[in-house]
Amino acid sequence: MRDNPGARSVKIGADERTGWSSERPPREGAPPREADVSGSCRLLAPTDRIRYSPGSLVVIVGSVADEREAFAERVVEERGAVLSPARVRALLQGRVPAGELESRARELLDAAVAKRLSAGQSVVIPADGLDAERRAVWVRAAHAARRPRHLILLDSSRDQEVEGDRAQLDELRRALEAGELGREGFQTAMRLGASARAEVRRIVFARRPPDE
Repeated sequence: MRDNPGARSVKIGADERTGWSSERPPREGAPPREADVSGSCRLLAPTDRIRYSPGSLVVIVGSVADEREAFAERVVEERGAVLSPARVRALLQGRVPAGELESRARELLDAAVAKRLSAGQSVVIPADGLDAERRAVWVRAAHAARRPRHLILLDSSRDQEVEGDRAQLDELRRALEAGELGREGFQTAMRLGASARAEVRRIVFARRPPDE
């Protein structure tokens, strides 16, 4: 069979192959197509000193809010990198109507995350809850800025879990262990139980020495 003489090939650069590509422009009035952020996700083993590349996004998730905040406060070496949803809400408390507090806090947090990532600065978020849609907002901001994306799950015992979080937490554990968090756009993931969490001393953002 002869090749179609009217067909022509399109060369796609390596840095463009992670998203949707077409020669046809989107239909007028149609929403812009979202980039495909999915890829492979490597499961990391806990160490006392966790190192990520400078400018990375690190999302800390878990069922117990106090543990997420305390862990980030204790181990993240770069203090300005931590963007806490709880602190953003506290900052806006009394400055905006109560009914708008949550939405305004999300807007402010998301804008701050995008700004830091676009500037090549590291971001650590002790995320509220286990909602994948919230994580997706930050992952897409990091993907757009071509920054690495990482997730840390702070595991907890059954008696500590919030009852309403149990199904989401079980699914997150399963997806993490199966290496499926790459579908969300995370490139590495780590699961920390109570004992492993206590052994972590520092999270640093530094390039790997050339001799390693």
